[in-house]
Amino acid sequence: MAVAKNARGAGGLTTVTARTVLALPHGGGGRADQIAQQLGRAIQLGLISDGARFPTEISLADQLGVATVTLREALAVLRSQGLVLTRRGRDGGTFVRAPEAARTTTLTTRIRNTSVQEFRELGDHRKAISGMAAALAAERTAPEEIADLRLQIERLRAAGSGHERRRADTQISIQIAAGAQSSRLTREESRLQAEVGDLLWFDVSDAEHHACVVARLALVEAIHRGDADGARAEVERHIAADTARLVRLRMEMYRSTPSAAFAASPGGGR
Repeated sequence: MAVAKNARGAGGLTTVTARTVLALPHGGGGRADQIAQQLGRAIQLGLISDGARFPTEISLADQLGVATVTLREALAVLRSQGLVLTRRGRDGGTFVRAPEAARTTTLTTRIRNTSVQEFRELGDHRKAISGMAAALAAERTAPEEIADLRLQIERLRAAGSGHERRRADTQISIQIAAGAQSSRLTREESRLQAEVGDLLWFDVSDAEHHACVVARLALVEAIHRGDADGARAEVERHIAADTARLVRLRMEMYRSTPSAAFAASPGGGR
């Protein structure tokens, strides 16, 4: 599929964002349904920011390699799902409406119902996927993609809420996978981020947020140097810290919850 070759088309998405959207998984159906699913997932993962205005239909259709009529059908699906809003007039256009963040109570339940072993296995899975993506990105990422990653890190640094931080960090992870130029790794990274992204940013302190920004900067610098081993090591250190934090949260819940009630939960026990 043809995607615009410039860093950003006239009013369009960046090349890396367009390429990442096309690499996201979809559930099949007609071409319009596929594009709607991929754009919808990109919005939910934070690859396209809340409030962002889509480019013109002609420009966006060209970047996604589809006919304009197909794109219109896809946008109609997104409107029906409440993920985009179209306004008329001089300052009109199609604007992104990101879904609300997951509720704290829902995340607490997920942590409580996930065993320590499951968190550790999830960490191993993330290391395998994200570590390989980072190593390949160090060999294959284009200079303009490095510049875009640095912009995303500044977005992460400036983010105030946990939801904003999660969306910014998710975009960094998926764009690194896209920089590896592997559609399979990008799809798998997007699945992982959809599964664990909100958990990773549950109740994160400002100090932990700062540590994440520092780790992400070190990762992007390793990618910029072309240091595949260094990039993989940075990712593995970051994921190990994530896993230790989730295990700690779960054990704190274990200690603060009556034993009988905790044992009755699906992830009860250790």
